[in-house]
Amino acid sequence: MHTRTLGNSTVGRHDVGAVGLGLMTFDQSGTQPREQLAATLRAAVDAGVTLLDTADAYGPGERGAAAHGANERLVAGLLDELGLRDEVVLATKGGHVRTDDGGWDTDSTPGHLRAAVDASLERLGVEQIALWQHHRPDPDVPYDEVISTLSEIARSGKVAMIGLSNADPEQIRAAHAVLGDHLVSVQNQFSPKFRSSRPEIDVCEELGLAFLPWSPLGGLADAKELAERHPAFAEVATARGVSAQQVALAWELAQSPVVVPIPGAKRPESITDSAAAADLELSPDELARLDADEA
Repeated sequence: MHTRTLGNSTVGRHDVGAVGLGLMTFDQSGTQPREQLAATLRAAVDAGVTLLDTADAYGPGERGAAAHGANERLVAGLLDELGLRDEVVLATKGGHVRTDDGGWDTDSTPGHLRAAVDASLERLGVEQIALWQHHRPDPDVPYDEVISTLSEIARSGKVAMIGLSNADPEQIRAAHAVLGDHLVSVQNQFSPKFRSSRPEIDVCEELGLAFLPWSPLGGLADAKELAERHPAFAEVATARGVSAQQVALAWELAQSPVVVPIPGAKRPESITDSAAAADLELSPDELARLDADEA
């Protein structure tokens, strides 16, 4: 697979696969046998996927606050079983929390973020987290205070690289001004259906940061929605003999050389198909059609 850059000479440069894997939906509590999830991780690495993304708040929704950390433990265990630790860059996040009723909340107080890093270190079984990301702005904590805490975390040596998630251009610039080379990435929603993060992509390209689109296949899962709202993606996919999901990821990769989409997958076939998007080169005409296909 073609690679893209995460990091820099100061904190460490990683050439990661141009398509990563989002692990939010990895869950043993429902219809996903552990063997299936292990096969999905194995297929991902075999296809050249090397950036894996989890978070401390990911886990079975019905377990509410008790789900906190479940995804990190599951992923760490699978990587150990498969012997893949040294093959991947494992990213996690903190600052988003689960509530007892299964909902979501935020906590970006300095004490919580520091404790979140320590807890993720333990659950992941590592001495240093490769990429630790602030999950979401907290309306109760000023962002400059969050940046100050991130700077402290960066200097602690407990994380190699810092990332932001769900941040706007002003927040990205403010964090970069303080964190400098320690800040290496921004993870925001971007897909055929959700394109309002285009300004963040531009800022990331300007500052030399990786942009990691989450939910990059939004708007393509339902066949009716695909046909009605994003016909160009369906038409290009048919003409190329590939999936519309593969076309979407190739379109996102074409937005900027700093883009590394992290689609979710729970089956080996899904991540293998997504990974193939790294080698799908769309023509200028196709890109123009897809750019204009905004519902």
